Amino acid sequence: MINSSLRIQNMTMSYGDFIIQRDLNFTISRGDVFIIMGGSGCGKSTLLMHLIGLHKPLKGDVFYGNESLWQSEHKERQRILKRTGVLFQSGALLSSMTLAENIALPITEHTLLGSRRIREIVAYKLALVGLAGFEDYYPSEISGGMQKRAGLARAMALDPEILFFDEPSAGLDPVSAKLLDDLIRSLRDNLGATIVMVTHELASIFAIGTNSVFLDPETKTMIASGPPRKLLIESRDPKVIRFLTRDETENRNKNETKHQEKCDL
Repeated sequence: MINSSLRIQNMTMSYGDFIIQRDLNFTISRGDVFIIMGGSGCGKSTLLMHLIGLHKPLKGDVFYGNESLWQSEHKERQRILKRTGVLFQSGALLSSMTLAENIALPITEHTLLGSRRIREIVAYKLALVGLAGFEDYYPSEISGGMQKRAGLARAMALDPEILFFDEPSAGLDPVSAKLLDDLIRSLRDNLGATIVMVTHELASIFAIGTNSVFLDPETKTMIASGPPRKLLIESRDPKVIRFLTRDETENRNKNETKHQEKCDL
């Protein structure tokens, strides 16, 4: 069993000759809800791809516990990554399969369990995300928020120690987004999973984030790390402050516009 802490060491990410981010060094501790944040185009989702073995860094490495992800042979890398689960932004459910079939797929591929035991596991995973009784529904028959929860159930199919989420609240209304945040926090607390989440949603960042890294697209490196609320209070970097207070700025601008419109009348 791998240690569920990750260490990102001297990582540089690129597409060909184009550098996305350089000199990334940070640690994700066991039990964290770790937020990867920053403005558009800074490389948040690209970093996630490097952490889950889909894109090799130009330089540096990712360590799962003491095991190097990118210095390992393919078979060893697959063994390491088998202890992780991923929820992609779209949910990535297969539309031609029921929810039960979607969740059973990784169990069938990676274990020798019998069909009865697999059905029991599928039912349990769906119950964990509040979808008990929806086994025979197709993705098109449920709401966007329910699709995200079903995707989360599939990500948990093999009892991962680390869960990776790419913009899990994208496309959801505020109520559904908050319910998903509550579910993620509950899974961390009850199952002991480590959560790594790419998001730009401030409500999620402050509600469930315990630690974070801030990527800057201009300098192409990390310019802050630490608990989001602590960064909000203590950071002196204008880019970090602007990002973490943008909702307040937008609301203030809206109020000033409304006030000006009333004056014009």
